[in-house]
Amino acid sequence: MAIDAATVRKVARLARIAEPEERIETLAQELSGILDWIEQLNEVDVEGVEPMTSAVAATLPMRDDVVTDGGDPDRVLSNAPKRVGDFFVVPKVVE
Repeated sequence: MAIDAATVRKVARLARIAEPEERIETLAQELSGILDWIEQLNEVDVEGVEPMTSAVAATLPMRDDVVTDGGDPDRVLSNAPKRVGDFFVVPKVVE
């Protein structure tokens, strides 16, 4: 799959990445090479291969799911930059 300079400019703008114009063509070639390598993975026969989350088979220890009161709110909130009562105060991010 070939990526052209226009696609690199568009992706950089969407990702809000400032790239100098002289670097655009090099990036297009590098990204095209990466996508070509990824397309090669489609040729690998994975029939009968179980999905896995790790290369090592391991089980995590489980703990009892117990409801608690949260401990000591004064200790938990001691480093909070701003608090109201037993709650963190954070800036509004959604209008």
